[in-house]
Amino acid sequence: MKFNKTRNKVLGAIFIFLIVVAFFFAPTGYYLEVPGTAEDTSQFVKVNGKQDKKKGNLLLTTVGIVSGTPFTLLKSLGNNFETIYSQQELMGDENTQDYFKVQQYYMQSAQNNAIQAAYSKADKPFTKKYLGVYVMDVMNNSDFKKKLAIGDTITSINGYHFNNADQFIKYVKKQDKHSTVKISFLRDGKKKSASGKLVKLADTKRFGLGITLTDNTEAKGNPPTKINAGSIGGPSAGLMFTLQVYSQIANKDLKAGRTIAGTGTIAPDGTVGPIGGIEKKVYAASEEGATIFFAPDDPVTKEIKKYEPGYVNNYHLALRAAKKIHTKMKIVPVKNLNDAINYLEKTKQSK
Repeated sequence: MKFNKTRNKVLGAIFIFLIVVAFFFAPTGYYLEVPGTAEDTSQFVKVNGKQDKKKGNLLLTTVGIVSGTPFTLLKSLGNNFETIYSQQELMGDENTQDYFKVQQYYMQSAQNNAIQAAYSKADKPFTKKYLGVYVMDVMNNSDFKKKLAIGDTITSINGYHFNNADQFIKYVKKQDKHSTVKISFLRDGKKKSASGKLVKLADTKRFGLGITLTDNTEAKGNPPTKINAGSIGGPSAGLMFTLQVYSQIANKDLKAGRTIAGTGTIAPDGTVGPIGGIEKKVYAASEEGATIFFAPDDPVTKEIKKYEPGYVNNYHLALRAAKKIHTKMKIVPVKNLNDAINYLEKTKQSK
């Protein structure tokens, strides 16, 4: 009897221990979007092989994505700066690896756009090289499902090289629907090839490879600029990278000793676009001591209101976040690159 009691106590203790471990560490299939970091862009950018040494900071801001445990999910309830997402809401049908590959592509695209926008603004020469078609997704019914992967860059089809995604699509359209095609592609810098049949594309009468694609390009300027953001992904650092590159190639001291943060996508023509998680980025910037925060002032059109009546644009979400954390950081609305540069030039003397 004594043995049974001891055994039950041991088993009970083990059971409680496992419950506690599961509560703090077990994955749930949900994720938390939390405030990330505010990083000085000068550490990622080199112009003519040199980093910017001027006083002050131009900070890109990030959000963090962490796997939710029962403990962290419970702790996040009621927190204005932590948002719970299911894997489907966050990543769609992609697995974690593919999701982060796509985020890396978005970052690379943001860097290319930043170079184009900055060099155009500074009236400096640059070239745009077309690398091929970047694979964003491979459909389940595609004959290339096991042959292509997200992140591959298709460089030719049947030996035909193209100058943009539209040319690629038009060439595929001309092929007989029963034909087999051979593609050449790059994966992690290595040349590969594969052959496969065309398949019927969903919701159309057309046949194709069964992939989602976009242009993969590389922008180079004179003087040369290199941007290496490491493991940071997504398109939202576009504006801040553009300001950093522009300040160096145009030899403009936009910082003037200040700590300036912000977020927003950038188009080659300098248009600033909205991003997700701006509340968390305001929080991260404030924690890092920023005094200025650039927020995309994206237009709220009738079309947006029709499909999302409660839509609030990035600038107003940033204002709300700043009010909640009682920061003295100035939230500045920007629609394009000129808005940000003009504001920094105008406020230099009043810092």
